[in-house]
Amino acid sequence: MSTGPGDPHIHVDERVLQTGAAYRNLVVATVGSAPDAPTVVTTGCGLRVPYAMTSRRPETVTCLPCREHAEREHRTFAEHVERLDRLSGGPLAAGPATSAARWARDLATRFARR
Repeated sequence: MSTGPGDPHIHVDERVLQTGAAYRNLVVATVGSAPDAPTVVTTGCGLRVPYAMTSRRPETVTCLPCREHAEREHRTFAEHVERLDRLSGGPLAAGPATSAARWARDLATRFARR
C-alpha cells in the first residue's frame, strides 16, 4: 500500500535496525562499497513512502504504528543480544553486548513515549 502525497506523518523504515550510518559503515567495511540509498521504502506500518519521510530518531516519528514497530524491533534486538551474551564462549564480549542491549532498550523506550 502506498501513501498519498498528503500523508503528513514521519515513519520508520520497516528494517529499522538495518538503516543509518552505523549499518552503512558496516556494509562498506564488509563489501568495500556503499549501497545507494533507496528513494521509496516500506515502513513499519506497511506503507510505501519516500525515504525522506522516514526517520531513525524517535522524537521525530509521528506515525504511531511505526513507533510501535520500532519499539518492538529494538526490544527484540536487545533480547537477542542478551541471549548471545549468556552463551558460554559466545560471539560477543560482555561489555559490548551489555552496551548494545542498553542502547536498543533506550531507543525502544524513546519510541514508546508518545
